[in-house]
Amino acid sequence: MIHNVRDRLRTGFEKIDRIWSEVTNVLADTIPGIRVVKAFAQERREAQRFRVANQHNLIVNDRLNKTWSLFTPTVSLLTEIGLLVVWAFGIWLVSQHQITVGVLTAFIAYIGRFYTRLDSMSRIVSVTQKAAAGAKRIFDILDHVSNVPEPDQPVKIGDESSLQGMRGRIEISGIGFRYGTRSVIRDLNLSIKPGEMIGLVGHSGSGKSTLVNLICRFYDVTEGSIHVDGTDIRRFGVADYRRHIGLVLQEPFLFFGTVAENIAYGRPDTTRAEIVAAARAAHAHEFILRLAQGYDSLVGERGQGLSGGERQRISIARALLIDPRILILDEATSSVDTETETEIQKALDNLVQGRTTIAIAHRLSTLRKADRLVVMDRGEVVEVGPHDELMARQGAYWRLYEAQLRRADIEEGGQDEQDEGLEAATAAPLVHLPQTREHEST
Repeated sequence: MIHNVRDRLRTGFEKIDRIWSEVTNVLADTIPGIRVVKAFAQERREAQRFRVANQHNLIVNDRLNKTWSLFTPTVSLLTEIGLLVVWAFGIWLVSQHQITVGVLTAFIAYIGRFYTRLDSMSRIVSVTQKAAAGAKRIFDILDHVSNVPEPDQPVKIGDESSLQGMRGRIEISGIGFRYGTRSVIRDLNLSIKPGEMIGLVGHSGSGKSTLVNLICRFYDVTEGSIHVDGTDIRRFGVADYRRHIGLVLQEPFLFFGTVAENIAYGRPDTTRAEIVAAARAAHAHEFILRLAQGYDSLVGERGQGLSGGERQRISIARALLIDPRILILDEATSSVDTETETEIQKALDNLVQGRTTIAIAHRLSTLRKADRLVVMDRGEVVEVGPHDELMARQGAYWRLYEAQLRRADIEEGGQDEQDEGLEAATAAPLVHLPQTREHEST
């Protein structure tokens, strides 16, 4: 019975784990997005989604509980029947003078102990099978092969360079990359000097973020190679290589904890003086001191206790503290207002000094300080050069820049017309028109 039930229990516990993950997925979607749910008045719909998932969870649990509820009493019944058989047969042997009462008593004691252990073994079947199902899920994750494998003999940063440590020279040679069957980057070549600032521009979907992900080695190229200081990045240890890269995203992610802990995330063993110095350079020190507990203030879940600009400046301080040789700026100022953008831009000016910087921005005006601009279209580099040179060519970059200027003029003109209309409506006296049939028709 134990052998037959064991497989059912393990399969059942695996199903329960999968169904329970569906229940938690519903909550993980709904609770962080509660404002959107309320804004669109979808509370009942989300409650119904949870109810359906929970009902499915209940059905699968009940199915397993029925199996276990039937198994345990059956084992107890069989052990009791076994004792009755022993008693009955033993009494008959005593009546036939084949054994004594002492022998029967001893045998009953031995068989009672045996059945007690057997019953205990049957009860731990559910625990062991639940642990086996959980262990299987853990080993599925541990045995998963990474898309970015570690090299067998990693090259340490600086071993094959002329200077100790990373200098930040990047050579991209004929790389290609595919998401499944879709080609995203094709035969891309680019050379970036140490300490140079490169601006990546182009339409959405042109491959800018994908190129940055390849340089950070979040993915490996399917064709060509990326060399840093003359060494293929696939030969570096993943953690050792990424330790020299600073990343500032459009939507900065802060962990639950204090401000100081988030700034020191890349270097947990750093001192408070270094944290404060990084915050000062990121123009974050002043607003941090205004918080209730200063650097020991909790930022809330995902930094919800701070504004977007404050989270961005903490993200810049976090990047400054690790002193990276390669800096990635992915739309670092696109989601903030003009005044906050000015503060963040001052912090970025401190951050990019002496570092190889790759900046992605849709606002082309924010890339005026870039040494060169790289224009991408459909996964290919179509133009490379300084701003003035690209404007003189009147090519892809010129068209992007002119389109942004026209859009800005339209938005400004529309705002002016709204203001003039509002002033006219405010200044004009009220006129009561006669209610004629012609006026009603008009």
